[in-house]
Amino acid sequence: MATSNKNLSSFTEKNIDRINNKKFGIVVSEWNNEITDALFEGAYSTLLDLGAKKENIIKSYVPGSFELSLGAQWMAKQKEIDAVICLGCVIQGETPHFDYICQAVANGITNVGLKYDKPVVFGVLTTNDQKQAMDRAGGRHGNKGDEAAVTAVKMLGF
Repeated sequence: MATSNKNLSSFTEKNIDRINNKKFGIVVSEWNNEITDALFEGAYSTLLDLGAKKENIIKSYVPGSFELSLGAQWMAKQKEIDAVICLGCVIQGETPHFDYICQAVANGITNVGLKYDKPVVFGVLTTNDQKQAMDRAGGRHGNKGDEAAVTAVKMLGF
């Protein structure tokens, strides 16, 4: 679905404040950190707005988006973590590298969620250029970090 048709950055839901006892792991790629830092800020502030406690949000960095899967696995195997949010940004280049990274990350994150039977959210931008990434990290298309946080909360059954 196109972002212009649905933007969860302005999500509101009744009874969602019952997440105050849930623990969230957020794994953030250091690559394209201008974008990923903005995604993290969106996810973090959204979780707080929805009722999560600061001390129940654990942030971890990995070097790039490719490493998000393993970072998510390390986070998900911690029994006290209820949901993991993976934040990254892969921008199209001149080689097929983009395709391999995006496919590997999507499969890896999916497999971690299935392995640990808990929400592991794909909050990875896969854009053609820097402008598209900025538009989705707090720009005209909202903040996909917000959307990743909302997805994690919804997947916890609230």
